[in-house]
This record gives sequence, structure tokens and C-alpha cells, in this order.
Amino acid sequence: MEKTIPQLKRNSKSQASNWAIFSELVKLRLTALVLITTLVGFYAGLNKETGGLADNLIKLALTLLGTGLLAAGAAILNQYLEREYDSRMNRTAERPLPSGLVGAEAALLLGGAFSVFGLLTLSAWVNLLVAVLGAVTLVTYLFVYTPLKRKSELNTIIGAIPGALPPLMGWAAARGEIDPMGWTLFGILFFWQVPHFMAIAWLYKDDYAKAGFVMLPNVDDQGVRTGRQAITHTVFLIIASLMPFTMKLFGTAYLVGALMLGVLFLIAAVSFSSNLSRRSARRLFFASIIYLPLLLGLMVMDKLAI
Repeated sequence: MEKTIPQLKRNSKSQASNWAIFSELVKLRLTALVLITTLVGFYAGLNKETGGLADNLIKLALTLLGTGLLAAGAAILNQYLEREYDSRMNRTAERPLPSGLVGAEAALLLGGAFSVFGLLTLSAWVNLLVAVLGAVTLVTYLFVYTPLKRKSELNTIIGAIPGALPPLMGWAAARGEIDPMGWTLFGILFFWQVPHFMAIAWLYKDDYAKAGFVMLPNVDDQGVRTGRQAITHTVFLIIASLMPFTMKLFGTAYLVGALMLGVLFLIAAVSFSSNLSRRSARRLFFASIIYLPLLLGLMVMDKLAI
């Protein structure tokens, strides 16, 4: 019995290590965010014609399964494509591929398999429109945004497109179509990403430069354009966040909450723009990661109250 205890401990550590490697490989937190925004988009899209959540649980599960596989596959393939550049950055050098914990061929096969099975799941068991949106997400993320990071500071704007498609996929899964109300969810996610990533790009601008990535803070010495982008897109975000109320998708409680969150987010963006520093960039980053889940929560709570 005494001999088996150290062995159990080693097995436990090995399992924990394998889970940590897999979590990093599929970018678990990012994949979770994709699933959450897809879920909210699906729930927001339900109406009398589609039936309630209880009537659509199987469709929701299949939507999340397909989207999750697709998001995980895209994350793996992105790391495969950027493995050489990730090895140059302190922030990413310990990722599974540059650190040698996962082989490049294995990552390519796993990422490809996840992506294919994700698209097949969406096309066969949800609907073709969602599968098309998923394919657009995958292609723009891997073959437009990823190479553009080494060529143009516009990569953040372009990269916000695939990042904003998951809630639209959820909406299309629920309704079988895309309409202006669905596009408002896309707009919210699109505009949210810019100040969020401006904060990250400013915090890690030296690391990005070392890897050869062309981020706006690296070509904007005085930070004027960086600050302007953060403020402008936060203002657009506030406008976009109010559109679901004007379209009567959500009610007054959502309107009040969205306005309050938007003003607080804007204060952080203005502070960042007026005093470009690591401290203000961290404040903007934390404001962004607090804003989004609270806004999504408001959407869910408001719809529950209807």
C-alpha cells in the first residue's frame, strides 16, 4: 500500500499536467468566452416562433458542441501557424508548441480534426447557415487575421470580425436566419474587442515587437492613435449596446445597466488615452473583462424577466 501512494501522486500530477497542456493548447478561456457568447446569442434569439429554451435544449447542446470544437480547433491551428513567433515572446514561449510539449504534426492533425468535426456537427445537426458562419470565422481567423499580424496594425480591426461572429452563430442557430437584431450582438462584440486588445497590445508591445508582430502601439510612438482607437470604439460600443433596447429585444433594466457599464468603460478608455501607461492599460483591460460578462448577464436576466 505504501508503494502505491507515491505512484498515485505521480499519476495525479501527470493527469493535471496533461490537462494544463490541453487547456493551453485549446486556449480554454478564449474557447469558454466563445461558448458563452454563442449561448447568449442563442438564448436572445429565442421567441414564440422558435419556442423556449426547454424546447431547444438539444439544438443548443449541438450548437455549443460544434462551436466548441471549431473554436478549439482554430486555437490549435493558430498556435501551429505562430509556433515560431510564439517562441520569441516571453508571454507565449511556454505554450505547448514552442516549448516542445506538443509536436507540430500532432497539433496540426488535432486542430484540423476538431475544426472539421465542428463544422460537420453544425451543418448536419444545427443548420447550414451556422456552419457557413463557422467556416467564415475559421478562415478569417487563420488565413486573414493571423498572417496580417506580421504585416499591418489593422490586424486588430480585422481580427475583431471572427471574434464577433459567435453570438451571431448562436442567433442563427436559434432562428435559422440573420436579421438586424442579430447583427447588433455582432456589433457589441466587435467594438468591445478593440479597446480590450489595445490594452493588451500596449502592455506587451515590446514582446510583440520582438516576435515581429505589427501592433498599433508599436508603430504609434506617441500613442495618439492607440488612445483614439480605444475611445472611439468604446463610444461605438455604447451605441451598439443600446440598439437591442431600441429594437425591443431587451427592456428598460437592460438599458439602464448597459448605459452604466458603458460609461464606466468609457472612463477607463479616456484615462488610458490621456495617460498612456502600463497602469492605465491594466485598468482598461480589467474594465473590459468586467464589462462583457456583466453586459451578457444583463441580457440573460432581462430576457428571463420578460
